[in-house]
Amino acid sequence: MERVGALVVGAGVIGLAVARALARAGRDVVVLERETAIGTGVSARNSEVIHAGLYYAPGSLKAQLCVRGKALLYDYVAERHIGHRPCGKLIVATEPEQTDALEALAARAQANGVPLSWLSAAEALEREPALRCHAALWSPSTGIVDSHGLMVALQGDLEAAGGSVALGSVLTSAEPIGAQGQGGWRVRGVTREGEPFALLADALVNAAGLWACHVARVIQGPDPERWPQPRYAKGSYFALIGRSPFGCLIYPAPQDAWLGVHLTLDLGGQARFGPDLEWVDAASPDGLDYAVDAQRASAFYGAIRRYWPALPDGALQPAYSGVRPKIHGPGEPAPDFRLDGPREHGWAGLVHLLGFESPGLTSALAVGERVVDALAAS
Repeated sequence: MERVGALVVGAGVIGLAVARALARAGRDVVVLERETAIGTGVSARNSEVIHAGLYYAPGSLKAQLCVRGKALLYDYVAERHIGHRPCGKLIVATEPEQTDALEALAARAQANGVPLSWLSAAEALEREPALRCHAALWSPSTGIVDSHGLMVALQGDLEAAGGSVALGSVLTSAEPIGAQGQGGWRVRGVTREGEPFALLADALVNAAGLWACHVARVIQGPDPERWPQPRYAKGSYFALIGRSPFGCLIYPAPQDAWLGVHLTLDLGGQARFGPDLEWVDAASPDGLDYAVDAQRASAFYGAIRRYWPALPDGALQPAYSGVRPKIHGPGEPAPDFRLDGPREHGWAGLVHLLGFESPGLTSALAVGERVVDALAAS
C-alpha cells in the first residue's frame, strides 16, 4: 500500500493552500478532490473579496487568520502576477441610528490592527458621488482577487514541490494506525468510476469545505459527537446591467452576523450585489440547488436603494449563487472557525477544518501555516 507524508481532502482554495504549505515543509502530499476540477465548490462561488479583518472578534481564529492571510495573500498575488486590486471598501450608515454599529466596528478593527478611517457624509460622497449615507468607514486594505487564478497558482506550487492532486477521488473511510494515530492513518476511497483505492498517510487534513462535517464523521478516532452538524446557507448574487457608478466596494452597516446586501466589483469593473441569506434544508451538498431565483431581486432593490437611491428598475439580473458551509443554525451566534488538530482532539497527525466560510479565501495561506505548525507539534 502506497504511503504519503500527508493527505489533504478537498482541493478548494484552503485545501490547496494547506497542501502547498505541507509540500514546501518537506512532506510528500496528495490532495483528494471528489470533483473533476479544483475549486468548484465554495471557492468558486463567492465575492472574491480580500477581507481586511475588521468584522471578527479580537483574538478569534477568524481575526488572526484573516489579518495574517491578507498580508500573505497580497504579497503572493503580487509576486505571482495574479489579478487583484486593493480597491478599498466603504461601510456605510444610511441612518443616524446606524452610527453605533460603525463605532463598534471601528473599535473591533483597531483591536485587530486593521487600518480604518471615519468619513463624514460629505467626505464619503466626495469619494463616491452616487452614494447616500449619514457616515462611513473607509477600509483601504480591502480588495478583490482572481480566485481561480489564485488556486491555479497554488496547485502549481504544490506540484513543483512534488505534490499532486487526485481528481474524482472520494474518501470513504480512514482509521488510525497504532495508539492515538501515532502510526499514521489508513485511508480508503473510491474514484468516480467506482474503482476503490487505499493508501497510508502520516498526516490527514480534512479541508473538504461543504463536505467537511461529513468527512469528519467517516474518520475514526476522535469522538464523533464533537463534530457539529452541517448546515447550509445559500447566497444569491445579482449583476448590475451597465456600468458601475462606484469604484470601490460598498457594504451597509453590519446587522448581527450578516453583512447585508453589499456591492462588490470584479476585476473588469462589473458590479454585482449580494449575497443574500437563505437557509437550505439538505441532507448533503449533493442536494444543493445553485439556481438563482429571479424573484429574489425584489428584496435586493429595496436593500440597495438605501445606499444607492438611483438604482434603476430592471437593472439587476441573476448572476450566480454560493452556499456557505455553516456549523450553526438560524438565530444562533456565528461560531469561530474550527481548526481541530492533535492539541484539540488528542489524535496524532489529524486536522479537521470546519466552518470555513468567509473570510476563508483571505485566510487560506495563513491556514496553511497553522496546519503545518499543528502537525509539527503532534
